[in-house]
Order: sequence, then structure tokens, then C-alpha cells
Amino acid sequence: MSVTHARTREGQIRHLLENLSAYIEQFHGGTVEFVSLNGDELKVRLGGACLNCPLLPSTLHGWVEGTVHQFFPEIHVMESK
Repeated sequence: MSVTHARTREGQIRHLLENLSAYIEQFHGGTVEFVSLNGDELKVRLGGACLNCPLLPSTLHGWVEGTVHQFFPEIHVMESK
């Protein structure tokens, strides 16, 4: 990741999601992927073991959205289909 990209809000969010995805993948077999950032609306895609998992809403809102809100409280996280 370039230094300039890392300093942008989108770059910081992408980096945060990469770290979160690595954790989810290592411990639960799932993934979270950045799809887009439009203003304060972040779209992500969950994959791997998260697909068709009944706990997907908890992962999305608890882990992903909760973690993003710790650093970017203005961001609204949505799942991209």
C-alpha cells in the first residue's frame, strides 16, 4: 500500500478491513472484503465460511461494523450482495 493511499480515509478503512479479514479467516474460516466507499456508506462482502452461516448478521454488525465504528463512527456498514 502506498504512503499516500494509507493516509486517505478509504486507505485506512481498507487496511482495517484487511486486518479484520485476516483474523476472521484464521479463527473462523470467513473473509470480509472492501467493495466500495461512497461518502459515509461502506459496502463489504463476506465470504468463505461466512456464506450461508446463520451468524452472518452478527459477524457483519458485531465484528465488522463494530470494529469500523471504533475508528470511523460516521461510517455506515452495509453488506454488498
